Amino acid sequence: MDRGSSEIVLIAGNSHPDLAHKIASLLGVRVGNCSVYHSSNRETVVDIGESVRGRDVYIIQTGSNKQSKMRKRGCIVSKLLATMMSKAGLTHIITMDLHQKEIQGFFNFPVDNLRASPFLLQYIQESIPDYRNAVIVARNPGSAKKATSYAERLRLGIAVIHGEQKESESDEVDGRNSPPVVPSSRTMDVGLDLMPGQPCKKDCDGSRMVVPAAKEKPPINVVGDVGGRIAIMVDDLIDDVESFVAAAELLKERGAYKIYVLATHGILSSEAPRLIEDSAIDEVVVTNSIPHEVQKMQCHKIKTVDISILLAEAIRRIHNKESMSYLFRNVTLED
Repeated sequence: MDRGSSEIVLIAGNSHPDLAHKIASLLGVRVGNCSVYHSSNRETVVDIGESVRGRDVYIIQTGSNKQSKMRKRGCIVSKLLATMMSKAGLTHIITMDLHQKEIQGFFNFPVDNLRASPFLLQYIQESIPDYRNAVIVARNPGSAKKATSYAERLRLGIAVIHGEQKESESDEVDGRNSPPVVPSSRTMDVGLDLMPGQPCKKDCDGSRMVVPAAKEKPPINVVGDVGGRIAIMVDDLIDDVESFVAAAELLKERGAYKIYVLATHGILSSEAPRLIEDSAIDEVVVTNSIPHEVQKMQCHKIKTVDISILLAEAIRRIHNKESMSYLFRNVTLED
């Protein structure tokens, strides 16, 4: 540790103590004396058992179940949390591979959004035999930028799975696509004849309006050649794995002989370990940004990449007022 290390207080929440101890070991400090528990009436009690006056406090806590986008007409929960964190006195936050990088704008203080891609790229190069015969696969068109970034740095080809069965975010019902209520005096009957086959219904004021037809998704397909190749799907997180399993089945049908899934955050909720174990996926590689030891015991295909050294270096640089640009070198915005 460099100068000023004695002024650091590293406190672990109750979500991922193992990661906190790894970071503390790399920094050459100990994890601070802090306990978080629930009282009999389910109140959360936080007890810090040492002085933090005049010291820099770093709290290690994961947030795997925080909503980051608007659902229907509801609020964006991560915006509310950002406001609460600012009011609570936080002055800096270090994150890793935010699901939407625009979330950084929710905060009123500096945000350093680190990338795990260098660690995952290293895993591909060192742990996947004959990786040069691989193709990087985007599970859907939305993740094509990330897949392209990986493919360019590894000098590999890319394939995109199109027509995913899962409902896309753009199709979610949030009220913004509802037909407007148009007064009958301004409704032209000629407009109804321009879209044959569209059902009409009466509005509350007696006027007629056109009901938009439901979107039809194309059949699931692979754009690109994966025959006789290793298929490597990349994403920022893997939670419900049904779409990954379906994609793996399709890739296997198209001739891929090995299928890997690489993601930063391994949430792996519900039946994910069992589904992965029974699927055509050969290996799922995630970082230890989120604890998943229980899932690993249920599925031998899940592998872990340790990124504690990146978080420790970020803390060290911030504490010593050094530049953070080194940690973002060779990392593109598409990651």
